[in-house]
Amino acid sequence: MSLSYMSGFGNEFATEAIPGTLPDGRNSPQVVAHGLYAEQISGTAFTAPRHQNRRTWTYRIRPAAMHGKFTPFAQPRLHNDFVQGAITPDQLRWSPLPLPEAPTDFIEGLFTMAGNGVPSAGTGIGVHLYAANRDMQGRYFYNADGEMLIVPQHGRLIIATELGMLEVEPQEIAVIPRGIRFRVALPDGASRGYVCENFGAFLRIPDLGPIGSNGLANPRDFLTPVAAYEDLEGDFELIGKFQGYLWRADIGHSPLDVVGWHGNHVPYKYDLRKFNTIGSISFDHPDPSIFLVLTSPSDTPGVGNLDFVIFGPRILAMQNTFRPPWFHRNIASEFMGLIHGAYDAKADGFLPGGASIHNCMTGHGPDAVTFEKATVADLSKPDYITGTMAFMFESRGVIRPTSQAQDAEHRQRDYQACWAGLKKHFKAP
Repeated sequence: MSLSYMSGFGNEFATEAIPGTLPDGRNSPQVVAHGLYAEQISGTAFTAPRHQNRRTWTYRIRPAAMHGKFTPFAQPRLHNDFVQGAITPDQLRWSPLPLPEAPTDFIEGLFTMAGNGVPSAGTGIGVHLYAANRDMQGRYFYNADGEMLIVPQHGRLIIATELGMLEVEPQEIAVIPRGIRFRVALPDGASRGYVCENFGAFLRIPDLGPIGSNGLANPRDFLTPVAAYEDLEGDFELIGKFQGYLWRADIGHSPLDVVGWHGNHVPYKYDLRKFNTIGSISFDHPDPSIFLVLTSPSDTPGVGNLDFVIFGPRILAMQNTFRPPWFHRNIASEFMGLIHGAYDAKADGFLPGGASIHNCMTGHGPDAVTFEKATVADLSKPDYITGTMAFMFESRGVIRPTSQAQDAEHRQRDYQACWAGLKKHFKAP
């Protein structure tokens, strides 16, 4: 499986599986090499600024228009029906989504947890879990509503896309752009993880400001696939997500038939273990924005439609400081997951594959056991946090839980009890 460096999000990439496929200086020549068709995939408006413009020219065996008529496809656990009306401001937490017993592929295994906004408005997010145990067989998928940020927690994924292959393991992520067709195989068998649909501006690495030219996620560590095509005919189906609903069409060939391509509207992967964490070496905490991997900007400068933040291995060396995450309330709303190990702000109950939602201005922070331990820690020695990887999908919009998430058997209905043991230490002078 070959990959190329994605040295910058505005750069153009070019790759061909057969030499001579790509035209010399002509995007859509009169006659394409090897009898292929030229087709452009535009991920942004044609007139978007050059540094934001996303599009890819593909040279393929058949154009994407060739398939049967779409009809509704039933997968009721995957949707964008986020609860309307009143929702609780309570802190919410779930145990891991159970692995399926019946044969279940990636699409069948998606379970919508929460979200906000709508695809038609070009803003908001959808948050899903997945739990699957078999490859997508004769089935291909694309999402017209937004790009998909995939975060495996258990088991590798091999994601075969129109533009090439990505193999993604836990503690790595993959991003599949809007409209790109793909299928998922499970080389390790049963697999579980998280998916965030981004309905807004495409994800990008954040500006570094006073941090300078290095730090956080470095552009050279993002990898894109090289061209690899399938020339297959048969009775297949194409599943599309459009305006919150799933549709299916018969297709008589594999849509992963791109022999060569050039552009920047492309899938990519990133190893979270390569994130260069920035932190304090004197006192107090910088804001958690220092853990920002990718951001989808909103129409308000500095405010994210979606921020993807991680909490991985790091060293805490601050003096005279409460070192775990402090108690806080945010204007933003947070969906949190745990990929590996234990999260340093929770002593128990928050498990790999689990999830929590802390919505706008809902108080949260370390549980009672973590607080008591941290207040007596020896601050003359650094605290080495190892063997962990947690993350957050953070949004300016309230993350509205779905009915099925609120009613799920794996929801921890006693979550608030983790703070019940916090003691009153106040003594009036």
